[in-house]
Amino acid sequence: MSADPIHAGEAITFEAMRLEELIQALISRGYEPIGPTVRDGAIVYDRLSSMQDLPAGWTDEQSAGRYQLKRRRDDALFGYAAGPHTWKSFLFPPHQHLWRAERNGSALHILNNDRRPEPRYAFLGVRACDLSAIALHDKIFLEGQHVDPGYKSRRENLFILAVNCSQAAGNCFCVSTNTGPKAISGFDIAVTEIAQEGKRRLFAEAGTRLGAEMLLQVPHMPAGEADRQQAERVVVHTARHMGRKLDTRALRELLYRNYEHPQWDSVADRCLSCGNCTLVCPTCFCSTVEDTTDLSGNQAERMRRWDSCFTVDFSYIHGGSVRPTTRSRYRQWMVHKLATWIDQFGVLGCVGCGRCITWCPVGIDITAEAAAIRESDSVKAPAEQGRESE
Repeated sequence: MSADPIHAGEAITFEAMRLEELIQALISRGYEPIGPTVRDGAIVYDRLSSMQDLPAGWTDEQSAGRYQLKRRRDDALFGYAAGPHTWKSFLFPPHQHLWRAERNGSALHILNNDRRPEPRYAFLGVRACDLSAIALHDKIFLEGQHVDPGYKSRRENLFILAVNCSQAAGNCFCVSTNTGPKAISGFDIAVTEIAQEGKRRLFAEAGTRLGAEMLLQVPHMPAGEADRQQAERVVVHTARHMGRKLDTRALRELLYRNYEHPQWDSVADRCLSCGNCTLVCPTCFCSTVEDTTDLSGNQAERMRRWDSCFTVDFSYIHGGSVRPTTRSRYRQWMVHKLATWIDQFGVLGCVGCGRCITWCPVGIDITAEAAAIRESDSVKAPAEQGRESE
């Protein structure tokens, strides 16, 4: 086993069972490990006490409106695709206390002493698509004039172990959005799970100085060229077996000029306006602020809660809702993801994880809706016109 220093960008390999030593090393440094585990018939993200909590030997089958766990033929630790949970649940919590006030006679006191220190999370098993989603939230919550202090604190103390995908689900299309399946940046450590002589091994690359330091806690060997090629083959195989495809050529312009397309009526006939797609989406960040008081009127508190653009009340202003129909709300969501998000943040708001397709009760597929609009679009993109004239 090598004891030489590990530098950022350097690769090593170690037995998969040695991941336990990394988890315990993170715990000893005050991190709270969060990672995948099996619960309630799905692979979800929760607190881990050891690698025994990981979903070893489990995989999933996904299609439009369908998710099912299955046993694998091996004991792979990360042989599954994105589940119903996203990492935003920890960085951008569904319920967040903002402040509490108490009235004492004629005086009003703002009470913040019930706030707990933000946890130091260590995310284990972050996919490339979700790394891109975290980077998008960094733009939203950390850049610009108004910085979210809670997100900033949680993000600054975050440790990320990324996992390069070894299989694509039936609804994955990260290749189309250029967000996977290989983690390129935004991690402390990135691992690829490989099989070697009947044993599971992890090909690991350090992305930061902290990541390199933590890898020293694990007995390992320097990675050879054969290890690197094997890890690369895993990613290439995954990229070639995407379950879905999204044509992103001039997609923003396509949606802008088809704002009154009949496909919006077609999807409205199927959509339940339940908001599932926004809740499982790793980039959606809609929220609302609620003020409540106790019955005596002496105490009040303000909470921020997740919201969804699929609810009628979300766009309510004096006189009514701006988007009163399912048609207008679905159009708002999809056009924002694939068009206006580019105007706001310079990139697509979709990372190709496919969660919105899997967890839609009626199986609405954002890639199919975009393809239907493109197919009947009266104005061809220049690239398409050139190809047809050849």
